[in-house]
Amino acid sequence: MQRSTATKINTIYRQIFRPKPQPQPCDVFINHRGIDTKRNVSGLLYHHLRGIGLRPFLDSKNMKPGDRLFDKIDAAIHECKVGVAVFSPMYCDSYFCLHELSLMMESRKKVVPIFCDLKPSELRVKDDGSCPAHKLDKFRLAIEEAKHTVGLTFDTLRGDWPEFLANATDVVIKNLIEVEDQEGA
Repeated sequence: MQRSTATKINTIYRQIFRPKPQPQPCDVFINHRGIDTKRNVSGLLYHHLRGIGLRPFLDSKNMKPGDRLFDKIDAAIHECKVGVAVFSPMYCDSYFCLHELSLMMESRKKVVPIFCDLKPSELRVKDDGSCPAHKLDKFRLAIEEAKHTVGLTFDTLRGDWPEFLANATDVVIKNLIEVEDQEGA
């Protein structure tokens, strides 16, 4: 009886502590304001991209308790091929969203803007006094660059969800192919 218990414990121990395969880098980084889009546009796009075999990064899906926010997110941005910036009414209120967007732009990532429930002209970085001036300048430059990038628009109340997800997925795939072709050249 003790022998079988010891064998079971050893088996469990080996399963827990065996070397785990390293996770593959993400293909697509989804930058979004969680309070606005995590349960709809961003979350659905994440699941749709995974469903076709891509490796998207969405903070709530790829991070676990104990992960250091900036370490994990910054690494995912640096290793991704394409970024998707899901702009929403409260997007510019988030330091994290603006940090991620500016890092994608500084890293010269291909960024696909999705304007949800707002027009590009409505995007503005607000100075509430909590952010250093040099960061605000970086954030404003990133927002301006995104405003002048062709993207998708979507009205979450009146829009056709299946059509939006299909279009967004097609755009992401085309951009991934373009980036991979440039890297291969």
